[in-house]
Amino acid sequence: MRIGVPIARPHQILCIGLNYRDHAAESGMAVPDEPILFTKSPNTLVGPNDDVRIPRGSTKPDWEVELGIVIGKRTSYLESAEEARDAIAGYLVVNDVSERAFQLERGGQWAKGKSAETFNPAGPWLATADEIDDVFALDMWLDVNGVRRQNGNTKTMIFDPYFIVHHLSQFMVLEPGDLINTGTPPGVGMGFDPPVWLKPGDVMELGISGLGAQRQRAVGPR
Repeated sequence: MRIGVPIARPHQILCIGLNYRDHAAESGMAVPDEPILFTKSPNTLVGPNDDVRIPRGSTKPDWEVELGIVIGKRTSYLESAEEARDAIAGYLVVNDVSERAFQLERGGQWAKGKSAETFNPAGPWLATADEIDDVFALDMWLDVNGVRRQNGNTKTMIFDPYFIVHHLSQFMVLEPGDLINTGTPPGVGMGFDPPVWLKPGDVMELGISGLGAQRQRAVGPR
């Protein structure tokens, strides 16, 4: 039985880049002074166990386990992080699948490497904010073909979820159901020497404590 996405298609998917110091280091990039923002097409959203389709022309497809924030009410110009906390409906696991050649070698437009179909598995469930005891201490992990690639914890985020929501609200209106991907810990394929890229047939398994687990198989392009 297929498990679908636990939220309807959002108005927007907003993503925070380089939000873990050790991931910034493995990427060879500076630790940001404020959140780096990019977007993913809302139609990247798929269920937690759906196939991930490697796009045509892809040479460097990669994985990223992340904590997803779902906005609960129309929000803009929040005054404080405490107000941001009240604007969050809940949290879920996301896999911010990326095509690094498209992202970094095609004119510097991150959205090109982030918006292929199936590039945002989400779920298996949405945990409401009151169901998470401490969003600042959630273990995160990701395996590829049974090999542990990512281990992390939300406590090592540079910008925490409340800061992110407050920050974004200064630049745009956040709508109910909007999804924010908050960044990934180290262990992405790009960070290995030599790099390790996804290929058809690979299986990703990932999860976050209290939010369940996902499993995706990489498949070739249409």
